[in-house]
Amino acid sequence: MNEQLRRIAGPLAATLTSVGLLLAQPMLVPLFGDANAAPPSGQVLRLLLGSAAYFSAAWLAMRLADVVLSRNQRGRGRSPKLLKDLLSAAALATIALVFEGSALGVAATSGVIVAVLGFSLRGVMGDVFAGIALGLEHTYRIGDWVELEAGLSGRVIEITWRATRIETRDKVQVAVPNGRIAQQRVTNYSAPRPQYRQQVRITLDHSLAAQDARQLLAESAAAAPGVLADPPPDARLTAHEPDGLAYMVRYWVPSFAQEIDCRDAVLTSVDEALRRRAVPAPHRRYRLRLDRPGGDAAEAIRLLGQ
Repeated sequence: MNEQLRRIAGPLAATLTSVGLLLAQPMLVPLFGDANAAPPSGQVLRLLLGSAAYFSAAWLAMRLADVVLSRNQRGRGRSPKLLKDLLSAAALATIALVFEGSALGVAATSGVIVAVLGFSLRGVMGDVFAGIALGLEHTYRIGDWVELEAGLSGRVIEITWRATRIETRDKVQVAVPNGRIAQQRVTNYSAPRPQYRQQVRITLDHSLAAQDARQLLAESAAAAPGVLADPPPDARLTAHEPDGLAYMVRYWVPSFAQEIDCRDAVLTSVDEALRRRAVPAPHRRYRLRLDRPGGDAAEAIRLLGQ
C-alpha cells in the first residue's frame, strides 16, 4: 500500500497544484502584466495553467490505471504493456474532452495519429487488432506457460502492440506476431491453474498380467520425485496390441516448467520397477509414447531388452 501511495503521490500533487492555480487564475493575472496588453496576459496564463492541469491529470490517470492493473494481476505476473497503452490513450482522450478539447486535439494528444502513422506498414495493423482481441479474451497473460500449434512453447514475458515475446525453456526469446498467434491453436498450461495432468503411453509384454501392470505403473509414478501426490497417479489399460498391452500412465505435475523433469522421473521409476520384476530379457520389451493433454502424440520410442 505504501509503495502504491508513493507511485501516485507525485502526479496527485502536480494535479492538485495545477488545478488550484487554474482556479485562482483571475487573482494571478495582475501579477503577470496589464490585462489590456496584446495578447492579454489572462489568456496566456490560462493557456499555460490549463495545459499544466491537463498533462498532470493525464499523468495521474495513467498512474492510477497502472496501480489498479498491478493489483489485479497479483500472482499472475505483470500486466500487459498493450493494455496499459490502451488505458493511457483512453485517459488522455477523456481528460481532453473534459477540458473541452476538439476531436483533432484529442487525437493528437492521445497519440492516435502517431500510432496510425507508425503502424501503417502492411500487415502490422492486423497484428495490432489481433493483439487487442487476445488481450480482451484473456487467452494468456504475462508469466503464463503456453504452447502454440506450430510447436513453439515457453513462458510469455511481454505482450506489445505488434507481437508476443515468448521465452523457451532453453532461455531463448522468440517474438511471434499477434496476427499469427490468433490464427492457430494456443494451449495455456497456466490457466485456470498451474498444475495439470500429464500422461505417458507404455506398452508392456503380454507375460505381465494387466492387474499387476496397472498396480506397478501407478506405484512407480507415485514414487517419482516432483509428481503431485494429490490427485494420486493411476494407470489405465488402453489397447491390446501384438507387441503387448498398452497402458496410459496418468499423473499430475506442479507446472509446465517441471513437466520434463516429472516425465523423466516417472519413466525412470517405471524402468527401475520393471528391472526389479526380473522380467526375462527376450520378453522385456516395451514402447513409450508421450501424449500431451491437448495435442498430438510425440514420436514413439522403442526400448528393447538385451
